[in-house]
Amino acid sequence: MKKIILPLLTIVLFSFVVLTACTKNDIPEPDPTQGLTKLTEGYAAGASAKVEVYMKGSQVNTGYTRFYIALYDSVSGKRMDESHIHLTPMMDMGSMQHSAPYENPSSENAVNHLFSCSVVFIMPSTSGTWTLKVQVHNHLNGKEGSLTIPITVTDPVKATTKSFISLNDGGKYFVSLIEPSSPKVGINDMEIAIYKKKTMMEFPADSSLSVTLTPEMPTMGHGSPNNINPVHIGNGHYKGKVNFTMTGLWRLNLDFAADTAVADSTFYFDTEF
Repeated sequence: MKKIILPLLTIVLFSFVVLTACTKNDIPEPDPTQGLTKLTEGYAAGASAKVEVYMKGSQVNTGYTRFYIALYDSVSGKRMDESHIHLTPMMDMGSMQHSAPYENPSSENAVNHLFSCSVVFIMPSTSGTWTLKVQVHNHLNGKEGSLTIPITVTDPVKATTKSFISLNDGGKYFVSLIEPSSPKVGINDMEIAIYKKKTMMEFPADSSLSVTLTPEMPTMGHGSPNNINPVHIGNGHYKGKVNFTMTGLWRLNLDFAADTAVADSTFYFDTEF
């Protein structure tokens, strides 16, 4: 009797190990692009790389737009999770051309198979033609190439990017509202990005300004307590907190200063929910 039980026990244990191993290996990897919209795809000529560009939402608006780039080796089809990527946004207005503020991926290593980057489109496509050049360095073969894609940019109902001329130094600054993107009653994260125009092709991130936030409801004649002024956290991004005490139209007044000198005191963003 013991001779029969032992082989049966061995078979059962072996089957359990095999089935468990198969089950673990067969679990599909979550799709990193779930919830995102594919804007376009194409090949970076010279780099032997396929480029897929994703974004949140269904259209590109003027303002801060985050892109997510997935790369594949065009020969093997394998994901490329290590690469240098450089963006070049360009607006062709016929008689002149200019670029826009942008942020390349902060690392050459993808996060969850995606390279995160952004562009601040400073005007809609009604003024000309936007293109985005994606330069790729394929670390698998040491080659470089690029893909240039057309971008249609529209104005949102309420502007999320504006500019001002500084009273302090005469420079032109572009300010983009990033958060709150989905405002709610209560304390919300507040984030803006500031860029200073250097030339028609250069819009470097700026960290020199101090920002004072004063929210108000223009139609109700009141503001709100417990707000925290945005402060610079790196790469031109400033973070703080804004408190919405009720639903409706809110105006986010932003005063900018360079040291003690006023740069602008007329700037605001409107948001409604």
